[in-house]
Amino acid sequence: MNFQKILAVIDTEQDQQKSLAWAIEISQMTGASITAFLTIYDFSYEMTTMLSMDERENMRQAVVDDRTEWLRDILATEFAQSHCTIDIKVVWHNRPYESIIYEVIEKNYDLIVKGTKDHGILKSVIFTPTDWHLLRKAPVPVLLVKEHAWPEGGQIVAAVNVGVAVDEHQSLNEKIVHHALQFANLLNSDVHLINSYPGTPVNIVIEIPEFDPTHYSETMKQHHIDAMAVLAKRHHIDESRCHVDEGLPEDVIPHRATQLDAELVVLGTVGRQGISAALIGNTAEHVIDKLDCDVLAIKPEGFVSPVKL
Repeated sequence: MNFQKILAVIDTEQDQQKSLAWAIEISQMTGASITAFLTIYDFSYEMTTMLSMDERENMRQAVVDDRTEWLRDILATEFAQSHCTIDIKVVWHNRPYESIIYEVIEKNYDLIVKGTKDHGILKSVIFTPTDWHLLRKAPVPVLLVKEHAWPEGGQIVAAVNVGVAVDEHQSLNEKIVHHALQFANLLNSDVHLINSYPGTPVNIVIEIPEFDPTHYSETMKQHHIDAMAVLAKRHHIDESRCHVDEGLPEDVIPHRATQLDAELVVLGTVGRQGISAALIGNTAEHVIDKLDCDVLAIKPEGFVSPVKL
């Protein structure tokens, strides 16, 4: 696996540092280095403008030192048996996602691991604003993990888009499958490919009387099955683990992931920004919001983060 530098995002509100546990698990298999990264900010600091610069700096440094010691204690107690060398970095910043991306760009990390929050009543995953910002803007893969270990032989899903003859989509498909297979290799797991295709457009059926919706649907499905077979063959994935379903990706992918009891879904995010993101929405985000398992989000080749150093 080509993850050699892992940034594990620490959450002071969580009893267990899921991101660190997973980073260690990956590191033990790959030899990757790990940095435990914590962003802190005390908004009461905004109320101290009457103090001198030195007093404000001392106050800020005291908080940073306290959290650094807290994190050092966690590593010394909960993760003492990991036998991994873990660096610690605590930064003062009021936008956690920006500080994470700054660190990734500056120090050339190749994977971000972050724990998700669990909705206690609904037993589902809650994605925080920081999670969404990282999914949209981080220039490297983002692994969002729940509080559980992956069983050996668990199922891994690669959500691909094989019906479009666009180089960017095909390149992203290759990256998604590549990463899914790498995790499957680590965990002795199977990879399933999932692809959705759109149903017959109702307006065409109404406007063109001679239009044959059954023929259209069968042709569309066969086109996606054939394209999926080519992708699967290239990566030596058995036909029985290829799933082509009619419907929207945000319905098909979570449904199949649940049906397969998937431990991880690997998908691509295009990282749209601004008005296009607000109006069109990002399909990947709709999918992710309905998933109740771990997620590895991959960016396309050439993606440039909108967050600048």
